[in-house]
Amino acid sequence: METKSILGTSLLVPSVKDLISNKEQLTSAIPSKYVRHDQDPVSVLDKNSLPDVPVIDMAKLFSEKFMDLELKKFDHACKDWGFFQLVNHGVSTELLEKVKSKTQEFFNLPKEEKQKFCQKPGEMEGFGQHFVKSEEQKLEWADLFYVVTQPTHLRNPHLFSNIPQSFRDAIETYSEELKSLAHKIFDLVAKAVGMKPDEMKELFEEGWQAMRMNCYPPCPQPDLVIGLKPHSDATGLTILLQVNDVVGLQIKKDGFWIPVQPIPNAFIINIGDMLEILTNGIYRSIEHRATISSAKERLSIATFYNPKFDGYLAPAPSLITAKTPAAFERISFADYFQGYVSRELDGKSFIQVLRIQNNEIN
Repeated sequence: METKSILGTSLLVPSVKDLISNKEQLTSAIPSKYVRHDQDPVSVLDKNSLPDVPVIDMAKLFSEKFMDLELKKFDHACKDWGFFQLVNHGVSTELLEKVKSKTQEFFNLPKEEKQKFCQKPGEMEGFGQHFVKSEEQKLEWADLFYVVTQPTHLRNPHLFSNIPQSFRDAIETYSEELKSLAHKIFDLVAKAVGMKPDEMKELFEEGWQAMRMNCYPPCPQPDLVIGLKPHSDATGLTILLQVNDVVGLQIKKDGFWIPVQPIPNAFIINIGDMLEILTNGIYRSIEHRATISSAKERLSIATFYNPKFDGYLAPAPSLITAKTPAAFERISFADYFQGYVSRELDGKSFIQVLRIQNNEIN
């Protein structure tokens, strides 16, 4: 099955970064296509009362002395938050700095150079935006560059051949490092929830990886726009690297939007819808969004992990009992992902379609 038939399509839209380069155009008003009066206010809690997103130490998870305690913290973070920051993860600072600098250089390329990477009709990969289904649709205040990175035979040759060599080399190395890290996290999930390890490996071991590099330019009226609408990720797992220290990611917890204060060179990890299904609702994906700064550009790199294309998605059999019946329908990965990308982002609306009524895990 071809990658593009799974990923769906998105209409090509103007670059926001190019738009703000014409400052005269923004002195009067934000273009109406970007104005979003339907979003919650950016700040809804007093900063002094904000809870902290859990921080997990990867080294302790593999330390005989601290393993049990840190695994309990890991389990609590996945159950109660669906998000955590990961430190001591083993990916070198040198590699992270290289990937961050090359990502910054990419978004700073001249307009004519970035056009080489623009999404083509019928494809989701490339430079542009996602989930744009009609000309009348409201747009996000963001540019993105999205590529499938693993396995290598699924890579788009048009995109990879145009990526500057030094950036391509950084992506190659980073891709392999994060693939290894993701499998370690999947193993920890299986251990924490009591799944049979083979059930996790069968779904994700031969799965695919994609990267979405995000640029959220500053906006003179940030409360009128949104960088990324509230949503949960369709994936199994997302590993986010902040390129700079601008705060913008917010997660929804207990009805409030909580900003994530990024730790330098830590990864921000979140549970995706697929992992919620596989764990039968023990771990849940969480709504999150990207807000915009009035003064600074924010950059990030999200790396997504998904099952193999010809696989099926369902709660792990080892987690199904008389007391915990299956909470979700079984569905092919192709049908699941095509259903997700065929609509606009809208919270957790899609995964709810797959939930078996009255079988929600508490």
